[in-house]
Amino acid sequence: MINRRQLLISGVASMAAAPALAQPAVVTGEGALLPRDASGRPRIVIAGGGWGGLSAARHLREQVPNAEVIVLERNPVFWSCPISNKWLIDVVNTDYLLHDMTQPARKYGYQLVQTEVMAIERDKKQVRTAHGRIDYDYLILAGGIRNAYGAWFGNDAKAISHTRKSFPSAYIPNSEHVALKKKIHAFKGGTMVMTLPPPPHRCPPSPYERACIMAWHFKKNKIPAKIVILDPKPRIMPIGEGFRMAFQELYPDIIQHVPNAGVKEVDPFNKKIKTAAGEFDFDDAILMPPHQAADMVWSADLIGKNAEGKPTGWADIHPTMLHAKADDRVYVIGDAMGFISKQFGHYPKSGHVANYMGKIVATYIGQRIKGAEVKTLLPDNLCYMMVNGEPREAISVQFDYELLPDGTVQQTQLDVDIRSPDLLEEDFKWAQRMYGDFLA
Repeated sequence: MINRRQLLISGVASMAAAPALAQPAVVTGEGALLPRDASGRPRIVIAGGGWGGLSAARHLREQVPNAEVIVLERNPVFWSCPISNKWLIDVVNTDYLLHDMTQPARKYGYQLVQTEVMAIERDKKQVRTAHGRIDYDYLILAGGIRNAYGAWFGNDAKAISHTRKSFPSAYIPNSEHVALKKKIHAFKGGTMVMTLPPPPHRCPPSPYERACIMAWHFKKNKIPAKIVILDPKPRIMPIGEGFRMAFQELYPDIIQHVPNAGVKEVDPFNKKIKTAAGEFDFDDAILMPPHQAADMVWSADLIGKNAEGKPTGWADIHPTMLHAKADDRVYVIGDAMGFISKQFGHYPKSGHVANYMGKIVATYIGQRIKGAEVKTLLPDNLCYMMVNGEPREAISVQFDYELLPDGTVQQTQLDVDIRSPDLLEEDFKWAQRMYGDFLA
């Protein structure tokens, strides 16, 4: 008999499968998805049902009760990347990360359609999906990131496919998490290399947490492993001192942190990596390529450009209003967001920020529809990172933001470097608060 845990794990694996509809779609002969009713009420379409998209949907229903709110999401279930590192070594079970999306849709009164976003046609105010076209008055892009393997391999599809299959990064909700968990538990010893994406990337401290929990697992089970962290940054950041102490005090014979190790060349077939800090061979690896905004942002032609006219990889948005600079009817929230401030660059690409941005953009759109003044709102950010399994301890980082008189955003960062069980307990309380906001 298949138990609930096995069913949920199979659900995670099925995330990579072809999408189906979470609810029956209305498709006309012209290929329209969910044609409008005759009420003339505003329609807000949200592309992406993750931390940001589902938060926006819930709070839009509160801000604009008469609006039609539609979420387009390709995955059949919600899988939380935050907390997932702990799942890799069974600190939490699958039920803690996997959640039904249909229940909150029913509760808050928005429509949830499981489908793939194929293209954004801003001139027509339409989203093309695998099940038809859907028009919008306001569009929120909440698609997260994509792995930019092309930065390593160009158009070499064979190398990309082999790397994704053999050395999964597990930073996007899909079956890679299951593959990585199996990899960790099956590892018998040798050198495990981890490449870190250059900043900005999703959840900056989480690769270090992943290294720590893997090291604890190897240490506990007496597996003769070496974890080599190839970090493109000049030092560990954020929570640098906390992670440094964990590496040196808890795992001195397991974790080796290599700074200034930007990747120059990856040979996944012969298990070799060339970096700015030297060349490295490995027995196994977690190869995290550079991150970029999700495909839907590229399709919408909303990627920013640098001074040389080259794509930045991230959405070009207004730093406080959060809509695209090229189109004020399209908002980008969560990890796909681009440059915010000269002081700190990007907001942390975290679940906490995505959730907050969903609330902020819901408020902004509500104010616009009501004809009210749109007043600037700013997020905060809070991340907890588990570094030890016995006793279970964590460290943390907090970011606060302030709008300066000249209109720029200023960041204040507080690292809590002393590991403690209390911080891990706070982490689980934080997760329950977040889940309760948009999934309950």
